[in-house]
Amino acid sequence: MAKVSLLLFSLFIIVASAIINGSAAVEKVGIYELKKGDLSVKFTNWGATIVSVFLPDKYGKMGDIVLGYDSVNDYKNDTSYIGSIVGRVANRIGGAQFTLNGVHYKLIPNEVKNMLHGGLIGFSDVVWKVNKYKKDGYSPSIVFAYDSYDGEEGFPGALRVTVTYTLYPGNRLTVRMKAKALNKATPVNLAQHTYWNLGNHNSGDILSEQVQIFASHYTPVDSQLIPTGKFAAVKGTPYDFLKPHTVGSRINKLENGYDINYVIDGVDGKLKKAAVVKDKKSGRVMELFTNQAGVQFYTANSLKDVKGKDGYVYEPHGALCLETQAFPDSVNHPNFPSTIVYPGKEYKHVMVFKFSISS
Repeated sequence: MAKVSLLLFSLFIIVASAIINGSAAVEKVGIYELKKGDLSVKFTNWGATIVSVFLPDKYGKMGDIVLGYDSVNDYKNDTSYIGSIVGRVANRIGGAQFTLNGVHYKLIPNEVKNMLHGGLIGFSDVVWKVNKYKKDGYSPSIVFAYDSYDGEEGFPGALRVTVTYTLYPGNRLTVRMKAKALNKATPVNLAQHTYWNLGNHNSGDILSEQVQIFASHYTPVDSQLIPTGKFAAVKGTPYDFLKPHTVGSRINKLENGYDINYVIDGVDGKLKKAAVVKDKKSGRVMELFTNQAGVQFYTANSLKDVKGKDGYVYEPHGALCLETQAFPDSVNHPNFPSTIVYPGKEYKHVMVFKFSISS
């Protein structure tokens, strides 16, 4: 099914849902900006997406360090989840199916027979409501909200979701994702899918950027990138980033590049450091903290001839993603931490990005 047809179908569902709930209002899609100190971030409520992140380099020159597009319409046609919130369940669900409380659910596959990032029309391809927009003060913030209906992409139960982006002094960007199951138990695993290039979005590949990931283990996958259910030590493999390494130092030992879930060291549910990225040329440093158990390290292997901001064309390894998350395909692996949210309980996912300069 063509992307345009999918989006038209999505709009029909959104409008129909609004009418059922007593309102035919359709949320407008716009661009919103937050500023604090040297940090400036733009968003759109299409997919609750990060559009740009401007920061100075070590010479004081401002630059945009995330991949993206020039217009909102370009995001509507995006197929790489650039900058967006993905869900209801991020990453992959093997066979696009799972069983919960004795009921077998068949989902809508969108990557061969599997489901990726919530299906054909996931949270990245819907209009979010702007619940709150505070541009000034100590911590400027914006809150996006989306009500996912029972049966959306095959998932059980209605789900109320909010994403809050907040800027704090010290060049910190915090992302808080919350979800409440309204009437049925359902799996939830949200992720923020920004493509980072600390050298600037149009500076070429990220192979020289230095990465450190605080994870002693990863979850091995099969040929379709579905976890096997096992855990493996990173030591002695190209996946070992316990000490800082450049992205390109061992990437040629992998078939396409990095696209793997790491098991972050530390206590699940507690805020902990997941990764550090450094760009030597610009001097920019990004530290990532989270309360999630895993982080997907992805080196934009599938980007090819994607026309981005200012006409710049993005290619493979033109950015990297660090998507904190629960483990992929958790619904089909009882030994993985559960992603099921029951009515009356709340899903909470926190990410903290701290930006600085290194000489």
